[in-house]
Amino acid sequence: MTAKVDMFRLDGRVALVTGAGGGLGRVFAQVLASAGAHVLCADLDLAGAQETAGLIDADGGSAQALAVDVADEQSVAAMARGLEAHGRLDVLVNNAGIATRTARIHEMPVADWDRLHAVNTRGVFLVTRACLPLLLRTGRGSVINLASVAALVGVTPELPAVAANYSASKGAVVGFTRQAAVEYAADGIRFNAIAPGWHLGTDLGRESVGAWQPEALQAFLAGIVARTPMQRTGEPRELAGLCLFLASDASAFMTGQIIASDGGWTAW
Repeated sequence: MTAKVDMFRLDGRVALVTGAGGGLGRVFAQVLASAGAHVLCADLDLAGAQETAGLIDADGGSAQALAVDVADEQSVAAMARGLEAHGRLDVLVNNAGIATRTARIHEMPVADWDRLHAVNTRGVFLVTRACLPLLLRTGRGSVINLASVAALVGVTPELPAVAANYSASKGAVVGFTRQAAVEYAADGIRFNAIAPGWHLGTDLGRESVGAWQPEALQAFLAGIVARTPMQRTGEPRELAGLCLFLASDASAFMTGQIIASDGGWTAW
């Protein structure tokens, strides 16, 4: 049978993207809207979420901005109550995440560990838990979690942009994704994760390296490129197609998978 492009369409569906105020979240929100979904752009930075929604509207799509702190149970509950007005949820993209300053484990402040896990680990749990009743109502759905290649392999301290708290949080996302996939497969809800490599155009990437001196930044980038088989870093837009694939019926028999988009980083 010849594959049809319309298997990637999301017309009539509602999608929620956390961390949609910029970076990868904005890319994900825009591509889902371009496929016909009504996209709820959620972010702690409401102005950023409104900007994303405005860009989608200007491009002929349908979007709404929401304020949420994914680490706060009451904030997530309030967001979920707002979703009830739509009567359904078909796609959830758990994209919100942070990074902290890098430090080796024996030098890492406990506060940095706790702050990062509150968003990257607790946040994925809280949002998923709050959204599952709506996903269950539709009888089908796709949840896309954002992991990282740092969850799959260790990163040398010679490239000081990843710390153990971040790697551990994304490893937790991997485990959560696989467990949820098994728990909800019979309900028609799929759980998969994207594990990006070095997509340094993202806000998260800039937070990690943005304060470096130009010489240090160039040395860091050279180290990344030298360790990547494709000999370059990624662009945020290069994850758009993967997000749409996982959100749509094109991946209808896929669940519990962790897909790396990393230029070959994990293939060495």
